[in-house]
Amino acid sequence: MNHYLCALMKKRFVFACFLAVFAALSFGCKSEYEKIRASGNTDLVYKKAFEYYEQQEYLRAQTLFELIIPVYRGKPELEKIYYTYAYTYYKLNKYILASYYFKNFSTTFPTSSLREEADFMIAYSNYQMSPNFRLEQTYTLKAVDDFQNFVNTYPNSERVKECNRLIDEMRLKMEKKALEEAKLYFDLRQYQASMVSFENLLKDFPETSSGQQVRYLIAKAAFLMAQNSVFDKQEERYKLAVNHAAEYLDKFKDSPNYKEVQSIHTESIKKLKSLTNGRYQDQSTRIGS
Repeated sequence: MNHYLCALMKKRFVFACFLAVFAALSFGCKSEYEKIRASGNTDLVYKKAFEYYEQQEYLRAQTLFELIIPVYRGKPELEKIYYTYAYTYYKLNKYILASYYFKNFSTTFPTSSLREEADFMIAYSNYQMSPNFRLEQTYTLKAVDDFQNFVNTYPNSERVKECNRLIDEMRLKMEKKALEEAKLYFDLRQYQASMVSFENLLKDFPETSSGQQVRYLIAKAAFLMAQNSVFDKQEERYKLAVNHAAEYLDKFKDSPNYKEVQSIHTESIKKLKSLTNGRYQDQSTRIGS
C-alpha cells in the first residue's frame, strides 16, 4: 500500500513540475510582450511592432501600432506606421475595417508613394467581402465602384488590368443573381414581376450572353400573363406578348426557341382578333336592342 502511495505521489509531483515549467514558459513569452507594451519606450514599441508584423503576429503588431500612432502624429514615421496598421486588419481577415483604414490612410497622406497601393486595397478589401451570388451584393457593388475609381485615378497603373478583370468577375456575379431572381419569379408564375426583372437585367447588363434566353422568357411570360389575366386586361397584354414575340423573332432567327415564340406570336394575334370581334359583336347587339 505504501509503495502504491509513493508511486502515486511521485507521478503527481512530476505532473506538477511539468505544469509549472509550462506555465513559466507561457508566462515568460507573454511577459515579454506585456513588458514591451507597458514599457513606455516609444522606440522599442515601434521596433517590436514591425518585428511582430514581419513574424505574422498581426494582432500583437496591431496593438503596438495603436499605442504609438498618437505619439507619432505629425511626424514622418506615421505614414509607414498607419499603412502597416491598416494591413494588420487585412491580414486578420477584418476586411471592413481594413477598407476603412486604407481609406483613412489615402485621405491623410494624399501625396504618399503608398497611396496607390492603399487605394487598391480599399477596393480589394471590399472584394474579399463579396459573397455568393445568391446573397446581398452590397460589398460587391462597393468593390466595383472602388475598382472603377482606382482605374479612373491611376489609368497607367500596372493594376488596371487586374481591376478590370475583377470588375468583370463581380459584374458576372451580379448578372447571375439578377437572372436567377427573374427566373424565380417566372417559376412562381409571377409573370409581371419576372418581366420587369428580365428587362432590368437587359438594361443593367446590355452585353449579357444570356440575351437570347432572357428575351425568350420575356415573350413567354408576356403570353402566359395575358392568358391568365382577367378579361378587361387581356387585350392590352396580348398586344404586349405580340410585341415581345416579334422582337425576339426579328433578333434570333436561328434560335432553338424560334418555333415556340412564333407560335406565341401567332396565338396572341388570334386572341386579339377574337377579343376585337367579340367586342364588335357586343356593341352590335347593344345597338340592335
